[in-house]
Amino acid sequence: MDTIEEIDGGLADEWSADASICVQPSCYLLELSLDWIVLRASENIHHLLRESHVTLIDEPLGRFVHSQALHDLRNLFSRLSGTTGVGRAYAVRLTDDHDLVDVAFQLSDGRVLLEVVPSAGCFGECFGSVGGLIAGLSGAQGQALLDAATRRMRALTGYDRVTLTCGDGRSESSRGAFTAISDSTDLPVLIADSGAEGINLFPREVQETSAHAALMRSPAADERKRLSRQVIRSMLRVPFKFGEIECEFCCESRTPRHPSFELHAAAELFAQMFALCLEAEKATNH
Repeated sequence: MDTIEEIDGGLADEWSADASICVQPSCYLLELSLDWIVLRASENIHHLLRESHVTLIDEPLGRFVHSQALHDLRNLFSRLSGTTGVGRAYAVRLTDDHDLVDVAFQLSDGRVLLEVVPSAGCFGECFGSVGGLIAGLSGAQGQALLDAATRRMRALTGYDRVTLTCGDGRSESSRGAFTAISDSTDLPVLIADSGAEGINLFPREVQETSAHAALMRSPAADERKRLSRQVIRSMLRVPFKFGEIECEFCCESRTPRHPSFELHAAAELFAQMFALCLEAEKATNH
């Protein structure tokens, strides 16, 4: 494993368990037991592990990936256990394939949920800019603080539109006009291409699954149609809390985007630091 990212906090969205849950085609998904036995696999997994999704079921993951990669991932997971966070590892070589991958994993409903995407190859670049962007918020208050944070989130992520909602407060920064205000409620955290149909998980008919918590579960058909009408092809959602107030940065683009676990983690870090700015402003005004 070439580079490893520390455990990042953040809660995946809640979703009712459903055997029809799919994963986006730009992602591979594995549901594992706590002993890292494969319980479910996305039906595109052969492109990653060179093994059929049928072959993987009830087998230890160690049969199909390099021992060093598995060792490093399990070490990271041991530090994640007992939390509700998402762990991430970057530029990982899982197999003899020369292509590197980025991995996100979490503990959900007593299972290890492992998601894999091709490596974005920009380790550290996103995180390096967060401190400067937050420093630029110094001195801003009220609506000006919300507006400044929204502009900086758009600068960090490069999406066409970023909307910030925080209680009754709202701010938007966009490149050109959008047709409508989108409703991101219940959508996946990361959408690479809303026009792409999801990949089924195998076995398909199961009663117990943790796939509802996947960062890149596929939007339902009606959700994809809604996004298409709004001309939104990709999205990155960053929920966070300011005290007891539910807040969210919603980043949207008119074109598909390569999924980046690192960019999502950097956006989460920015949101967490922004929440501290809101707390500081609240303390100053009281």
